[in-house]
Amino acid sequence: MQIIANEKLIRRNAKIGQVTSLVALFILGGGLYISFRRPQQFGLSLIALIIGFTLSQIGLYFGNRWGRSPRPDQMLDQGLKGLPGEYSIYHYRTPASHLLVGPAGLWTLIPYHQRGTLTYEKGRWRMKGGGFMQGYLRLFGQENIGRPEMEAGAEVDALKRYLAKQISEEEMPPIQAALVFTNDSVEIQCEDAPIPTLQLKRLKDFIRKCAREHPLAVRNIEKVKAVFPKE
Repeated sequence: MQIIANEKLIRRNAKIGQVTSLVALFILGGGLYISFRRPQQFGLSLIALIIGFTLSQIGLYFGNRWGRSPRPDQMLDQGLKGLPGEYSIYHYRTPASHLLVGPAGLWTLIPYHQRGTLTYEKGRWRMKGGGFMQGYLRLFGQENIGRPEMEAGAEVDALKRYLAKQISEEEMPPIQAALVFTNDSVEIQCEDAPIPTLQLKRLKDFIRKCAREHPLAVRNIEKVKAVFPKE
């Protein structure tokens, strides 16, 4: 399997996460200092705390996606290790953040690192458990599962629009999406989910099964790969 990653973007965004988090801590510390030592300047303290909290959320967002070790892209690479050379995975080089192209077709992979129990019932996703820290982050929107089918659909649509400019409608291969949970301790109860939802350790077998059941012709694979960067 060939791996094509936008390392420059990954390094830049990881740096943004680090710097933003440090600035947030500095501002939060300043806000707390003012609130205790200069209570008459409560308004200034409140502004500092709001700005610091906002920056901390931005830092967490960037850190979870580009500063985590191992990063989501690295975990996907490891989970798919062993796929034959016909496959290529693109990280941040296409309209989809993580795109796998090969005999199984085109798959945009949406990684999640949450742990706990994931359910899908009556059109709603729910993530329960996972420990105190995940509960805390979920409270502030960092660990909410939200509506992942909408994120996946947006990536698929963006990819279709991009490819439509390069490939004729007759040659356009189907584009599908899957939610991939990288934490081994997650429990998935999503039999009725609108898109495939699985643990990372099951991803490679899932892709191989798709290739056996609905293989994509080699000529179509090569046409798609010709549209994207080679490195």
